[in-house]
Amino acid sequence: MRNKLNILFVASEATPFAKEGGLGDVVGALSTTLWRMGHNVRVVIPRYSIIDKARLGLKQLRRSLGVPMGIMGTLWRAVLEGRMPGSGVPIYFIEHEKFFERNGSLYNEPSGNAYGDNDIRYIFLSRAALELCTMINFRPDVIHVHDWHTAVISVFLNTTAYKDDPLLGNSATLLTIHNMQHQGNFHKRLMEVLGIGWEHFNYSELEFYDRVNLLKGGIYHSTLINTVSPTYAKEIKTSEYGWGLDGVIRDRAKDFYGILNGADYDEWNPESDPYIAANYTEDDLSGKFICKKDLQKTFELPINGSVPIIGMVCRLVYQKGIDVLADAIHRILSYNIQFVLLGSGESWAHLYFRDLAKRYPKKFACYIGYDNALSHKIKAGADFFFMPSRFEPCGLSQMYSMRYGTLPIVRATGGLNDTIEDFNERTLRGTGFKFNDLITDTICNRIESAIYTYHTNKEAIKTLIRRAMQKRFRWEDSAKRYEELYYLAIKKRMNDNRFRKDSKYIAVANEFKMEIGYLCRNSIIG
Repeated sequence: MRNKLNILFVASEATPFAKEGGLGDVVGALSTTLWRMGHNVRVVIPRYSIIDKARLGLKQLRRSLGVPMGIMGTLWRAVLEGRMPGSGVPIYFIEHEKFFERNGSLYNEPSGNAYGDNDIRYIFLSRAALELCTMINFRPDVIHVHDWHTAVISVFLNTTAYKDDPLLGNSATLLTIHNMQHQGNFHKRLMEVLGIGWEHFNYSELEFYDRVNLLKGGIYHSTLINTVSPTYAKEIKTSEYGWGLDGVIRDRAKDFYGILNGADYDEWNPESDPYIAANYTEDDLSGKFICKKDLQKTFELPINGSVPIIGMVCRLVYQKGIDVLADAIHRILSYNIQFVLLGSGESWAHLYFRDLAKRYPKKFACYIGYDNALSHKIKAGADFFFMPSRFEPCGLSQMYSMRYGTLPIVRATGGLNDTIEDFNERTLRGTGFKFNDLITDTICNRIESAIYTYHTNKEAIKTLIRRAMQKRFRWEDSAKRYEELYYLAIKKRMNDNRFRKDSKYIAVANEFKMEIGYLCRNSIIG
């Protein structure tokens, strides 16, 4: 029987309190799942203005928290405590009116530009989380940090007084990279706020083209690192996907893993979804045909059950291949299909696709913005779900669309490659359609193939739908792999003679040795 671990999550967002992407989903779902597995979990995030402390019944800790901020001195702020919904996981909200109570998004001004003090905001969060452990006397076996926003925690643990701290000095760290593109690059004078000494501003640690790169520092100093799919773990070791840090990842390759995210099937379930026109199962798809007609009606497209609908829900940004879609869409619309698009992002895309809807009113429709109910309707009512991403660390939409029997057409990158089995016409195996090159000809050829199969091989489509709906990516499976990484991180931290060894950590490390054969036989890389 494994020891119960003390696990501290520190992140910039967590569902359902604050979310702008998959990071929030991971922190919310993974922490809750680990708690249900018996581990002692704590979560720390900022108390943004969107988090209503009165409505949520958050309780303020009695003492104020002192947070050392280098040249800025010590900042004193309040901490609020609550619980993750559906579990007993304690979650702590760090308050700072100037840093976190903003009118824009979590990270950006209403104009879309990043806040100019994002570096200070998240260094404050990271340092506050460590000081909070002392305040509440919580001794983490593992501190799980996420992206550049909290990667600096690993730096603090190795370079400040924390490395000799009796409460935190032995804590292992796991850094999860959710998107390698965003790295936290800031002016080098940030070193004076970090307060760790200019000797750490060097090529191996924090320096990156004469600037501070917080993600780079986290990669160097974290006990272990992972990302959110096995394929993306391989991709970011290359110059095409590494955004300048591929060499740093290769240097840490023996400590680097890929673990696929899970999906929330409580919310995304066609059998019980309250947003869709009719519920249905893999054994009775009659409700899906009702959802298709409802989708056509919602987008004011001609009601036609025999015309395949291609749906797309995404941010209209470069990463999602939206520019290549713009080049290919006229050719795609020459086919006997309908196409519906939901999303927002770059302003040119808003104008382009709105104009397209006017030019092809019977074939193309779009909603610029985000509407959760509409997202559910698209995943239920469409026949195919299109994701032409340049890179996709994991992706959740393809998982959800499969559950709804809406077959994904995706570029074989990152988590899209790991979660979709390409259709094989000879064996009738598969859960969707994949393509490799992000160019118009390749995209259109694969869409043509999917449409041809839809019209000429109904039995194959039924088989694909059934296989897709039966596919599951459960957080319980992902959490078990993270648990393995936590034990591996503890063992690695213990083997470093710079750190203290006490009876509890020795017991955990010895226990882990019993698991090492299993890990070697069943690589958590994939």
